[in-house]
Amino acid sequence: MGESELPESDPAATTGLSALIPDKDFLKSRKGLLLAAEVVLSFIILICYLASPMAAFMAAPLIEFLLSICAYYVYVTQYIDNFPGFHGPLIDFLRCVTAAVIFFAISIYAITKSSASAKTAGVFGFVATVVFAFDFYYICNHLISLINPQDLPTHTATIKKSTGEEEISDSDSD
Repeated sequence: MGESELPESDPAATTGLSALIPDKDFLKSRKGLLLAAEVVLSFIILICYLASPMAAFMAAPLIEFLLSICAYYVYVTQYIDNFPGFHGPLIDFLRCVTAAVIFFAISIYAITKSSASAKTAGVFGFVATVVFAFDFYYICNHLISLINPQDLPTHTATIKKSTGEEEISDSDSD
């Protein structure tokens, strides 16, 4: 009893490099697959832009690649659960929205160029736009489910006078 060892069956007992091994359930989950696709697509687009004469556009895929790896790491190691005041899903939503918009914009420009590697980057950019759009759609649904429906204001506020005879509605259904 001289050594204090944690039992091997305890999931919190994993330390070192074994803490970086993702859970198989996470890898098969929708979020795990989307993050893996985002990392791979961002890397492919980065390589295509480096090989093209449009190397100036490589900054956007590089930043998105690094942000996707960071998001993947945060979700795999479940650091996001350790900070309840940190709005991780909201930041992830903003990351996905900006990535989708940026990839869409630079892909349109890359398709118009004559270089084959630029056109390839544009095609992969459109695929990445769809993947990031799916991710922010699912994050948005998750964020909406976190909001309590009783706290939301109604779209048409009906104000009844004290007599109860007349209704004033702010909807534009006239």
